[in-house]
Amino acid sequence: MGGVSQLRIVTYNIHKGVQGLGRRLEIHNLGHAVEQLDADIVCLQEVRKLNRQAARHFRSWPEMPQAEFLAPEGYESIYRTNAITKHGEHGNAMLSRWPVIGHQHEDMSDHRFEQRGLLHAHVQVDGMAVHVIVVHLGLVPASRVRQVAQLCRFVEREVPVDAPLVVAGDFNGWSPLMRRMLEASGLRSMDSVRTPTYPSRLPLVQLDHVFARGLRPVGQHVPHGRIWWRMSDHLPLIVDLAY
Repeated sequence: MGGVSQLRIVTYNIHKGVQGLGRRLEIHNLGHAVEQLDADIVCLQEVRKLNRQAARHFRSWPEMPQAEFLAPEGYESIYRTNAITKHGEHGNAMLSRWPVIGHQHEDMSDHRFEQRGLLHAHVQVDGMAVHVIVVHLGLVPASRVRQVAQLCRFVEREVPVDAPLVVAGDFNGWSPLMRRMLEASGLRSMDSVRTPTYPSRLPLVQLDHVFARGLRPVGQHVPHGRIWWRMSDHLPLIVDLAY
């Protein structure tokens, strides 16, 4: 390949496709929004595989799982369950413009009150195998540190040191210790650029992050406007990576 190419990554917590105190169904708007992002890889959290209660409540609830419903034409969708609930199950998903050549899941639950996991996929980008890990960390600060340590062990075990790697998701908080742990695994981000993603109506903190190894972050931003804060309590984080 001549010159420098770019890979656009988006991470987005979609809040299970339902938003607001009045339980407003937003999954159809989210489908249009994901297509407009024009990303190569979209990493999603809080994605429902099924929910029997919501299917009864909303007349226009999609018949197919949310990951498949949200995938633009020509994209592959990968989903793995993190949490099984009374009415269904939800987890992480990845939508890819490029072919997916394999994927797996690892449980990251730190205690019995939160079911968490990571989704790991191999994506073929311009003949290059890129590893993508989608995460949604816990609400308890100590849990997040332990989950980052588990993530780093997973990377050491499952990802070759010379393979391009992307880690993206909802980290539910941030600390210098978490950054140092990820940097020790060779992962870098655009953290010097403050890009708040939560709460979407008036974003104050950045809960959503994209880290890369073997790919160079060159820019990140979030879209703004009423349409975006209506669809989820998070804004999507858009990151461009050079390779």
